[in-house]
Amino acid sequence: MSLPSDWCFPASAVRFLKDLKDNNNRDWFAQNKSIYEQVIKRPAQAYCELMCAQLNSLTGLPHQSKIFRVHRDVRFSKDKTPYNAHLHISFLLEGRSGASPAWFFALEPEKLTFGVGAFGFDKPTLERFRQQIVDGQGEPLTQHLTNLEKQGIRLSEPALKRVPRGFDPEPGYSQLLRHKGLTAWRDIETTKPATRPGLIKQSREEYRALLPLFSWLGGL
Repeated sequence: MSLPSDWCFPASAVRFLKDLKDNNNRDWFAQNKSIYEQVIKRPAQAYCELMCAQLNSLTGLPHQSKIFRVHRDVRFSKDKTPYNAHLHISFLLEGRSGASPAWFFALEPEKLTFGVGAFGFDKPTLERFRQQIVDGQGEPLTQHLTNLEKQGIRLSEPALKRVPRGFDPEPGYSQLLRHKGLTAWRDIETTKPATRPGLIKQSREEYRALLPLFSWLGGL
């Protein structure tokens, strides 16, 4: 597939997500599935192709993409609405485990979000993360995160209320030790950039701003 550099999502993609949010039931989706394929699924595949190339160039590493299913897993949820009224995509390093950092893209009915990080480290990665923090990387990582916050980027909250047993709770990096994963997010409170020709350029710049965290986590 050859795509122009000014590619963007159609405006009808946002309209579909808003309609799905208001009509989140199987009958409505069945009647509109062909529209979903046309304005969400196929454009998402095009975005993945373009952004994998951009991320390969930005990081010097090969990426693969994952488009999350529109169908919700409601087995253990009180919310039984059957569909996700949003488009979520992740970009992963080829041949790396699920513990590796990933890039995230979300198009919702009212906003657009770019992200990076790992939602949860596996046990070996969590142990390496904590050891890196106490072996001298706590302050540099804290500085990276402070710089991101100054740019209006939202950071994930620590999963633990206290520093894990066996670690000193006093140093300035103690909050980092309370994390079991680490992510950073750029929230854009409008969907307009997604349907404008500058989407690919803006996506690259948003991910460039998040690159320091990706690089740090990639070294674990």
